[in-house]
Amino acid sequence: MCKICENKESKISNETLITCCSCGAEVCENEICQFDEQYYCEDCFYDNTFVCDSCGGRFHIDDRNSVNNDSVVCDDCYDEYYTSCYQCGRIILREEANYTEDNYDDEPLCDDCYERECGIKYLHDYSYKPDPIFRGAGNKYFGAELEIDRGGKDEDNACELCKEANRHCENIYIKTDSSLNDGLEIVTHPMTLDYHINNMPWEDVCDMALRLGYRSHNTSTSGLHIHVNRTAFGNTLGEQDKCIARILYFFENNWCELLRFSRRNAEQLNHWAKRYGWKESPEAVLDDAKSKRGERYTCVNITNYSTIEFRIFRGTLKYNTIIATLQLVDAICDMALFLSDNEIKNLAWSEFVMELNKEKYSQLIRYLKERRLYVNEPVTNDETEE
Repeated sequence: MCKICENKESKISNETLITCCSCGAEVCENEICQFDEQYYCEDCFYDNTFVCDSCGGRFHIDDRNSVNNDSVVCDDCYDEYYTSCYQCGRIILREEANYTEDNYDDEPLCDDCYERECGIKYLHDYSYKPDPIFRGAGNKYFGAELEIDRGGKDEDNACELCKEANRHCENIYIKTDSSLNDGLEIVTHPMTLDYHINNMPWEDVCDMALRLGYRSHNTSTSGLHIHVNRTAFGNTLGEQDKCIARILYFFENNWCELLRFSRRNAEQLNHWAKRYGWKESPEAVLDDAKSKRGERYTCVNITNYSTIEFRIFRGTLKYNTIIATLQLVDAICDMALFLSDNEIKNLAWSEFVMELNKEKYSQLIRYLKERRLYVNEPVTNDETEE
């Protein structure tokens, strides 16, 4: 026997061998795995134990519970965090379980069974208007209405979109709209700009809509309408009117730039969001707009009691364009709040965009560059959704 083999055999003979409690194999002491006062070879150790995906502890295989298809948890974590649907047996998180009023806490239901039990409806008539839920902290709220077409006036599609947007709380509801050929209108509850950007899952909603076959920019019917609460402009009707007058004047004074921003053509705007007509002062534009009371298909609709509605924008399923549109509306509202009538009259478009806060309005500035509306080198953009 060679020296190497002699030394190896001598080393093994001097080590303590331990019997695996599962398969009976004898294993060197330094290679044995111990669990719950039992000794296992390496293969049996991993076959008979598992790591809980919730708490990170290791447990015997008999305590293993499979949840959510690819996760496993121990008995304690299962009892604390999970339950099973009373009707179909599906395992669900306790915090995501649903209960009817008659069986609260006794008969948990998964989303699908709860919907069948309660007859929940996701696609509402155009007149549907629930009590608003204000999301985010602030005094200026934006309610977005995004029209999407070509994918069907379909309850199941509305359900999929609502589940995507309302995973953590109710953010949207969905209505039919006779102006659409075969589509839906996604309506958000009033949200601050920060909430729209950081909490409203716009990207996921847009991706889901595209997967379901919907389009928005690439239709002749869809718009993106933004409502802003009137109370954002002041506590009294007089204060609110002064700000609204400045907004209307800004639109008339910068119509060509806003038309380019909107991605609509002149014919579409004349049908869905026509201009009031230029006047010499903000007050004169507002007086003219009020004389047309009841005419809501205007660039800025002032016929609603609680909000004003920016209707000029074409629909889109691009996240950056949605956020840029919200940021533009926010910037216009702030301009009306903090500038005087004379300052508004003397404000050129180039001055307006160059004074935008680059950090706060990053998506807006990028979009302005894409549309050749910002004083700098242009950025390439393709407003395509497919």
